[in-house]
Amino acid sequence: MERRFELRKAELLADCQVYPAVFEGMMDRLDQFAEPFAARLRRPEQREHAQSYLRGLLSDVERKNAETIAYRHDEDRQGLQTFLGTAPWDYQPLLKELARQVGSELGEPDGVIVFDPSAFPKKGRHSVAVARQWCGRLGKIDNCQVGIFMGYVSRTEHALVDVRLFVPREWTKDRRRRKECGIPQELRYQTRHKMVLEMLKTKGHLLPHAWVAGDDEMGRPAWFRRELDCSGERYLLAVPSNTTIRDLEAEPPPYRGRGRQPKQPFRQLRAWCESLPKGAWTRWEVRDAEKGPLVVEMVKRRVVAKIDRKVGDEETLVVIRTLQEDGALKHDYYLSNAPVTMSHDEFARVAKAEHRIEECLQRGKSEAGLADYQVRTWLGWHHHITLSLMAAWFLVLEAQRGKKVDASDHGSADTQAAGATHATSQRLRHTGPHYPRVPTLAGSHRACTALSPQGT
Repeated sequence: MERRFELRKAELLADCQVYPAVFEGMMDRLDQFAEPFAARLRRPEQREHAQSYLRGLLSDVERKNAETIAYRHDEDRQGLQTFLGTAPWDYQPLLKELARQVGSELGEPDGVIVFDPSAFPKKGRHSVAVARQWCGRLGKIDNCQVGIFMGYVSRTEHALVDVRLFVPREWTKDRRRRKECGIPQELRYQTRHKMVLEMLKTKGHLLPHAWVAGDDEMGRPAWFRRELDCSGERYLLAVPSNTTIRDLEAEPPPYRGRGRQPKQPFRQLRAWCESLPKGAWTRWEVRDAEKGPLVVEMVKRRVVAKIDRKVGDEETLVVIRTLQEDGALKHDYYLSNAPVTMSHDEFARVAKAEHRIEECLQRGKSEAGLADYQVRTWLGWHHHITLSLMAAWFLVLEAQRGKKVDASDHGSADTQAAGATHATSQRLRHTGPHYPRVPTLAGSHRACTALSPQGT
């Protein structure tokens, strides 16, 4: 291994080490963290249950649900289950406070709001909104619930801030199941994209951003991209490889003297990429990865996409390809309303931000019990997910604090000496997953308005 990569490996390993002092006072900080959220609950017992549930979500219990958390804290199981599953407390003010905090702590003028569906496999048919639909976790169509998550990504960190439960059309028409699961009477069927626009409208102003990003499910409909554009949002949305486009920068076929001037034919993205010459790709190193430099190649073009036999608006096509470990090339396709003159680095930064939300979801599921719930009702699902998002945000704040091992945090007059003492005597290694930060790349030209405390 080259020396520069050995040094980078040493840096990564050092980042995984935690000073014992980082954990001092964590439970007091958790109580302080919970106060602005608990203040939005009306009843004192609800505030107590909320704090207990947060402690349980951040503990080392194997399955983080109301029963195991109540057992862990030697509390009445029925009381905590009632608080979670049927008590009529409004979770929306807590999500608004979460978005406000994330925007305040992580906000950057060119931040990225990312939307990503995530499925929760479920057996049976009685849990709210469960149906046979695509489950990315299983890689197939199966019984599951699907949440549409809204996340925020800056160069500092990334976090989930809002969520909507997707209710399939079959559920909206079934009065008996709606009543059994407590689905609000006023709720009507909404597509996932309509939910995204609703979240953007209600929470977007709390999150300083210049971009909206999402996976290929989000980017597929042309009307959704147009709606974002009309709303003044700049987007970079992934699209499927079978999207049909016309390259506006390619030379048109020769004119034969009759009829209209010929244009480039429409082609699927996959075939269009295969026809590009090698010189069309711009190649550079994004960062040093654990096994060597991460080299990517990018091409961008002015195009129009064809949807349902209709030609859409002019957009910028961005294709990023990377070489996989097995030697195959992986292509990621995006459409954007940003000008084609936007820098390669900026497009790469936003494309990378889209993948950060997958890390947020993994962090929530592995460390904050996001997928561990055992509730069947509308309220129960939203209550658990809201509290889990709050717990994951607390982990982000603790991870940031852990990076600031200085005199103000730990009372040492000599930071270097204190660091040396910890390093040589009682340094701990964090066993959870490591979440790298977004690399600092070129900024945008447009601006619009973890550490799990074990044994708690």
